Amino acid sequence: MNRVKDYIESGKLSVLYRVILLLWDIAAVFLSSVLALYLRYNMNWSSTLASGIEKSYPRGYMGTIEDLAVPTVLITIAIFAFLRMYNSLWRYASTREVINIIVSCVFAGLAHYLVVSGTYHRMPRTYFVFFIILLFLLTFAVRFSYRLVRFLFTAGTHGKGVRNTMIIGAGEACNIVITELQMSQRLDSRICCIIDDNKAKHGLYIKGIKVIGGRSHIESCVKKYDIDEIILAMPSASKKEVKEILDVCQNTDCELKILPGVYQFVTGEARVEKIRKVEIEDLLGREPVRINLDSFINYVSNKVVLITGGGGSIGSELCRQIAANRPKTLIILDIYENNAYDIQQELIRKYPNLHLEVLIGSVRNTNRIDSIFKEYRPDVVYHAAAHKHVPLMESSPNEAIKNNVFGTYHVALAADKYRTKKFVLISTDKAVNPTNIMGASKRICEMIVQGLNRNSDTEFVAVRFGNVLGSNGSVIPLFKKQIAEGGPVTVTHPEIIRYFMTIPEAVSLVIQAGVYAKGGEIFVLDMGAPVSIAELAEKLIQLSGYSVGTDIEIKYTGLRPGEKLYEEILMDEEGLTDTENEMIHIGKPIEFDEEEFFEILGELYQCAYEETHNMKELIAKIVPTYKINVENEKKHKKTLEIKTNNFYSKRMDSEKYLEGNI
Repeated sequence: MNRVKDYIESGKLSVLYRVILLLWDIAAVFLSSVLALYLRYNMNWSSTLASGIEKSYPRGYMGTIEDLAVPTVLITIAIFAFLRMYNSLWRYASTREVINIIVSCVFAGLAHYLVVSGTYHRMPRTYFVFFIILLFLLTFAVRFSYRLVRFLFTAGTHGKGVRNTMIIGAGEACNIVITELQMSQRLDSRICCIIDDNKAKHGLYIKGIKVIGGRSHIESCVKKYDIDEIILAMPSASKKEVKEILDVCQNTDCELKILPGVYQFVTGEARVEKIRKVEIEDLLGREPVRINLDSFINYVSNKVVLITGGGGSIGSELCRQIAANRPKTLIILDIYENNAYDIQQELIRKYPNLHLEVLIGSVRNTNRIDSIFKEYRPDVVYHAAAHKHVPLMESSPNEAIKNNVFGTYHVALAADKYRTKKFVLISTDKAVNPTNIMGASKRICEMIVQGLNRNSDTEFVAVRFGNVLGSNGSVIPLFKKQIAEGGPVTVTHPEIIRYFMTIPEAVSLVIQAGVYAKGGEIFVLDMGAPVSIAELAEKLIQLSGYSVGTDIEIKYTGLRPGEKLYEEILMDEEGLTDTENEMIHIGKPIEFDEEEFFEILGELYQCAYEETHNMKELIAKIVPTYKINVENEKKHKKTLEIKTNNFYSKRMDSEKYLEGNI
């Protein structure tokens, strides 16, 4: 019995199954012929034989059926095969398959009529009508009985840990989900109720499951049916609508899952096995940024494109999107060989014809950068290489300046020297009124490209990002790791807020900036409303199926060095102008004394490599909007002083010990 059950669950159309269908259809043709004649004469064989018809027709109607049995069967089987009656996956049979059976049987009936007429035999006209109807019933029965048998063997055979499930959305996607969940032994879900805002569907049933009501009934139904998981089956819903529904679902302790996008149903990619857990991106509540792909293709096609920091989160996504649009050469430059290797192997697999160059090197190395530009002469440069971790850069300000500021300066000078057409700098919203070294260093980078743009044929632009969901070192992967470890989830301050975007959105902005760029602009993305980090932590805990405070605790650790409660996207002096994309804007460049700036930049370079301790004070001279957190600085200097004293104390103890033992 288990073997039969396993075979049925597998849903495979084996050769044996096709042979069985073929044999049944042969029998069905002959049986339909006999029964059609039987029905034609009011189910009375004696009237057929005693009516004198035998005398009118040499062998009678039964003789006609016997004489033409072989050609009728062969023609019918040929018609069935041509109309794919032996190639359909009857596990997923629907209205289309029923129509296909009807069409096949009608053609078979017409062919039978032509065979009878063409061989000068005679049959009652109503016989052919009965033949078509009976053939359809027999053909339909054997094919759809597969689903009945499969249901009898698999229904109620879920594993032990059955989860009570609610489905939101009473459409075609809901129908697909219910069919799969009810029939599958691998998916331990018991559908208890359906929720839909369409009042016309309330009280109706889908495959025996009742549509209870709208979203206002979610919480009450969760309690009534003891729901464990909620599946959102609304693939065509807008991001805003999805967010609104998920906000209601978050008031429950249910695990939330979501069905793939509607286009995946069209392409056949969507299956219930691909239902995914709800991610924090689903709760942003806005549509993703779209770009004009046609203009992008023309922008990079047949051009040499260099991406610094190409192995990072933003850099690697840039590589993927550019590689898909036929560049002449794609050059990836990164100091970290593991990341560079990963993206290299991915692109080789996906784009075997891509002319790809993967180079290891630092943007701080002037000679290395110059040799790369001299050899490859890139047309477009995306500069994504940078140190970005705020707390780490607070402890190592000199390294932030060396890498971010002078790495940018070296690459930008090389772009100008070798007449690169466009140079796109990846910046950050932390560059606005910065309170940390990382943000201040990025503001200096913006000033560098703006200053060089005025005296160069290269079009230099900068692009400001908010926080990127899922990027290396971002808050979401950290929260997920902490949740997986059982908590606590650490948040620096209960009132801290940030702007967020997805990696594809961030890269879309970079790409679009390159298309729009005329030189000197700072592009800014409209990222919607800022998100509370504390609320984000709560949502992620709930989306993981846990209760905040009961299962996973949120712990507030205090603001880190250089961190502020909220980020800005513009400085007071900057204004916004619109672009063709309503979510992308251009900030007005702030005027500054370029001659004085580049003079101080030379002093900054010298101080950075001399490992001076007054780096932050010098940066404040260059970036007037940079505010040093005095309290954090005192703590940092005190900690540094203690560490230094401890070091010298241990060193003196060690020297005394050595003197006494030598």
